[in-house]
Amino acid sequence: MSQTNAIEARHTIKAFGQGDSAHRALDDVSITIRKGEFFTLLGPSGCGKTTLLRLIAGFEMPTAGDILIDGAEVTDLPPNKRPVNTVFQSYALFPHLTVAENVGFALKMLGRPKAEVAEVTARMLALVKLEHLAGRKTAQLSGGQQQRVALARALAPHPKVLLLDEPLSALDLKLRKEMQVELKRLQMETGITFVFVTHDQEEALTMSDRIGVMSAGKLQQVGSPREIYTRPVNRFVASFIGETNFLPAKPVAGGVKLGCGAVVEAEGEGHTLTVRPEQLRLVAANEPGAIAATVENLVYFGTDTHLNLRLSDGEALVARVQSPPTGDAGFAMGQAVGVTFLPGAARLIRD
Repeated sequence: MSQTNAIEARHTIKAFGQGDSAHRALDDVSITIRKGEFFTLLGPSGCGKTTLLRLIAGFEMPTAGDILIDGAEVTDLPPNKRPVNTVFQSYALFPHLTVAENVGFALKMLGRPKAEVAEVTARMLALVKLEHLAGRKTAQLSGGQQQRVALARALAPHPKVLLLDEPLSALDLKLRKEMQVELKRLQMETGITFVFVTHDQEEALTMSDRIGVMSAGKLQQVGSPREIYTRPVNRFVASFIGETNFLPAKPVAGGVKLGCGAVVEAEGEGHTLTVRPEQLRLVAANEPGAIAATVENLVYFGTDTHLNLRLSDGEALVARVQSPPTGDAGFAMGQAVGVTFLPGAARLIRD
């Protein structure tokens, strides 16, 4: 394995149960995570992302396949023999210890000298901006502060890999957004490989260098946030990452033909065309080359207004336009409009 890789899972299977009733939580998953990157496993509940994280951590053993960390085989090693640390959703802090004692706990258990424990603890608290709370008990902290303590404790031994199992899910929306920025900052400052598990697409897009999208125990696609969003390989990925439109399409000379009869340009392969709402442009109904549509509803979202459109063949489209300062997007229910796609926006995908 190349020395640029931090983790490799090879043909990993994890089955729960026996015989015909066995459930494959992971179904022949192979993945490579590079050193020093922020990698996110993204998918709905039950897709296998947490199971894969637990196999990397050593909390579960694979039914088949291999796990390598930093080039070394670790498939049969217990968690304490692997160069990884895990931050859980519950944080699992010690309430009887102070913030500083929590952060230095792992180092103390490793038998590090007191001076080193003190120095690293101080450095980690500075990293997460909690120096002023070093002597406080963790029960006296807010949820966001507890999350920072858990991060500092996990980072203190400087593991090769930090695993994060939906650590932001218990936080309110505003704090969650702040911590997304903080997590990325911590990862960049420490240079440690972060493997983050979430079902939240915004978290994945905000923080990740690369994303692995999972469904039904299988890895559907791996790529940068931009690649996943703009070039989804199938209908599941397209629908799970952001809002999108789907239209049946038939390849013809010069592009693909929609049910309404319009022929448009599209990249990719398959018989379903996908285009994001923000990549639609609304023009006059008689604009040459535009697809005829009718505005059925308008939904105001503050910065954006969503228009529910209906094509002549009955297919639905959603367009997103920026709301002007007045809040009036300039369209009305029942209005006839024309629809065009931004260059390169339309893509054919597999179901």
